[in-house]
Amino acid sequence: MKSTAAGAPRLAESDTIMRSLHFPGRSPVYARKAMCATSHPLASQTALSVLKDGGNAVDAAIAATAVLCVVEHAMTGIGGDCFAIVSKPGEKPFALNASGRAPAALTAEYLLGQGINAIEQQSPHSVTIPGAVDGWATLLADHGTRQLKDLLQPAIAYASEGFAIAPRVGTDWAGAVAKLSANANAAKHFLVDGKAPAVGDMMRFPNLAKSLEAIAEGGRDAYYEGDIAADIVKELNALGGVHTLEDFAAQRAEYVEPISVNYRGLDVLELPPNNHGVVVLIMLKMMDRLGKLSDSPDSAERYHVMLEVARLAYAMRDEFVADPDMADVPVDHMLDDQVIAELVSRVDRRTARPDLGPNPQPKGSDTVYLSIVDEGGMAVSFINSLFADFGSGIATDETGIILQNRGQGFVVQPGHRNCVAPRKRPLHTLIPALAMRNGELAMSFGVMGGAYQPAGHAHVLANILDYGMDPQEALDSQRVFFDGDKVLVEATASTEFRAGLAAKGHDVGQRGLPWGGGQIIQVDGANGTLIGGSDARKDGCALGF
Repeated sequence: MKSTAAGAPRLAESDTIMRSLHFPGRSPVYARKAMCATSHPLASQTALSVLKDGGNAVDAAIAATAVLCVVEHAMTGIGGDCFAIVSKPGEKPFALNASGRAPAALTAEYLLGQGINAIEQQSPHSVTIPGAVDGWATLLADHGTRQLKDLLQPAIAYASEGFAIAPRVGTDWAGAVAKLSANANAAKHFLVDGKAPAVGDMMRFPNLAKSLEAIAEGGRDAYYEGDIAADIVKELNALGGVHTLEDFAAQRAEYVEPISVNYRGLDVLELPPNNHGVVVLIMLKMMDRLGKLSDSPDSAERYHVMLEVARLAYAMRDEFVADPDMADVPVDHMLDDQVIAELVSRVDRRTARPDLGPNPQPKGSDTVYLSIVDEGGMAVSFINSLFADFGSGIATDETGIILQNRGQGFVVQPGHRNCVAPRKRPLHTLIPALAMRNGELAMSFGVMGGAYQPAGHAHVLANILDYGMDPQEALDSQRVFFDGDKVLVEATASTEFRAGLAAKGHDVGQRGLPWGGGQIIQVDGANGTLIGGSDARKDGCALGF
């Protein structure tokens, strides 16, 4: 890792304060040259190996993601999508949108004619064309240094030879048995005698290994124009889907320009729509106007205000975010200072407002994330997902691929910006991010957890920039988010904290599993080091050298 100028400002004045070693917890990981942070140890080891062998951050990201598509199967797979933001020293950061499109024959009128007014999770209509493999191939061809054939070998080995089920992986798997049992192929490939594998059990995916081998040899065309696509189309058509081989052949990732706002001296970069990274930026602009929400990072007062900010920002998302190729998506309006001021005026620090009011209108009109920084200073913030646990729950027969449910991001409401339409991309929850200071990389980060992700980004950034936490502390901090009309806290939330939220008008419950996960790599320009954190809610770790 090339150091920035001596004396470059750190992210927070207190970032040298160590956590108390009297209490259990993780320390942040420090390294001089390169670092990776992923949600599974085998993926982190794979990324580190690629980096130490001279590969760059793109090479390491693809190799690690492929491993995650095997060993953390509930969260991700080659039947899903991916997004990335990449920073190279001295160059303008860029982003890749590798989200899949709806089949050409899928329309709202067709669905309504079938009596379908909302796309269900386990419906074949929830499966958009998987964009991940095309995204890998595109990013690698343009910015990598290694061959896809070589980078897929660790994933192929784990799929064919087997791997041990990690604790969080096993927990997620056990909760998906009913879903997997509903599809004969999913039950065949992902259950053992009708049950989820237990923690510590060895698991193999021989059919998936063959699919990965085909992609290693034939590249993206082996997936989108060969036997793999044919097997996916056959399965979906049998269930009533309208997918075709032409839909698969037409799938292409595209480079897009990140959108950003400045928060506490950092330029925070997110993906533009159809991605919902704009929600993070709305929240940050609102929080900037509101100032420090509380002296205590763990107070009910702070979380109450963040929940109200999130409710307003997500309402803007639900009305405006869609595929910009097929709808007018007013990003400038959503981030306009007057609009932000209007939203902030609706935040009551004392109590939750049942009615947030109408959204200001323009005039005239579950997931794996990884972060990698290489020795040359390139950073890749990368996310690859199936959306829900095991996606749609639909698997292919011969190729052993579990398929995403991203089509649930559409609405079936003609006239809505985000209404399902042929070859349209749905509103997408995957949001990798970067933070820059004066044009230089300050942080590569991401938070997993479906719809929670924008709130998670705002939360961990404020933890670091407003409360002086290190990357690991920022990820470890308790999380709260809304689910319908309820506000769900994690099991670690104290009785006093829950009572404080309830006193402010929130209907408080406890979530069965923690909210998401996350990874952060922070650049300490003053010392020429990298500081990594990996969310303890997952099985992974940060590693560097």
